[in-house]
Amino acid sequence: MNSLSSLYPAITALDLRSCLISQQGTLNFEYYRNQHTVTELAKINSCTKSILSSLICITMDKGLLPQSDTPITAFFPQLKMDNDARKQEITLEHLLTMSSGFNWTEFGGQKSFPLMTKSPHWTNFVLEQTLSDPPGAKMEYNSGNSQLLSAILVQTAGMSTARFAERYLFEPLGIETYNWEIDPQGIHTGGFGLWLRPTDMLKFGQLYLQQGTWNNKQLISRELLAQSVQPFISVDAPYRGSYGWHWWTDSVSDPSDMSSAPATQYFYARGYGGQYVYIIPSLQTVVVLSDDKPKKKQYSYDVFRQLIAPTLIHQQ
Repeated sequence: MNSLSSLYPAITALDLRSCLISQQGTLNFEYYRNQHTVTELAKINSCTKSILSSLICITMDKGLLPQSDTPITAFFPQLKMDNDARKQEITLEHLLTMSSGFNWTEFGGQKSFPLMTKSPHWTNFVLEQTLSDPPGAKMEYNSGNSQLLSAILVQTAGMSTARFAERYLFEPLGIETYNWEIDPQGIHTGGFGLWLRPTDMLKFGQLYLQQGTWNNKQLISRELLAQSVQPFISVDAPYRGSYGWHWWTDSVSDPSDMSSAPATQYFYARGYGGQYVYIIPSLQTVVVLSDDKPKKKQYSYDVFRQLIAPTLIHQQ
């Protein structure tokens, strides 16, 4: 019995859909609500954004996409005609770090995300939004940025986002089944809409733990992968930590440790409703959580930070 077995009672009580913990490439903890969860596809929601980040990195590695400081007018020349000249300053990195400056409230307030999904042309909807901040000044969570990136990938790769993913990410990782939603123009949703199995989410996290290497093949360059998961811009409450290229970054300390031990750094993919892929490099660990309960029935605390991370740190 491994030392993670103490987690089973608490994880079971939470009635999560799944919880997987891999350490040094070995699956040491595996919980599923039922046997169907093992093979069923489920929405990973905004974890899709981190998958898209990996595809953008691969596209850059292949020379299909220019460097991250490239203005997006290279792909959307109509921005040169916009009344707000600041839109010409928006770069690929601004999209990746959610700092494009668009006046956007994902769900509250303006409900920008629902409005985008109800519009006849999502890409145009995003590009036509006014700016509330200069590009690069502030992080504002915006799935429209992700949709622009998916559209850019299609332009530069000459194939759909999903086909590119199959060829350069899913097939090498052995991800055989998935679903991926599309917008009215047939562009795969960049910010959400991907359906995967928990074990395939774990493979994706393991790829990042292994710095882009899988079966002795470099799928993503170490340099771009490292750049993409660095804390690039700080985030405002209720979020915590920082944001990279469509990845969240943070650190956690053991509350029972009174020493001056440094906090444990990690980065993670995060999706609405309890979908997470955590990568903790110093512990050589990947954690996958998934859930599907209505918001009112979900757990009210941070399962990773308050339950799983302390257990992992105590192992050291």
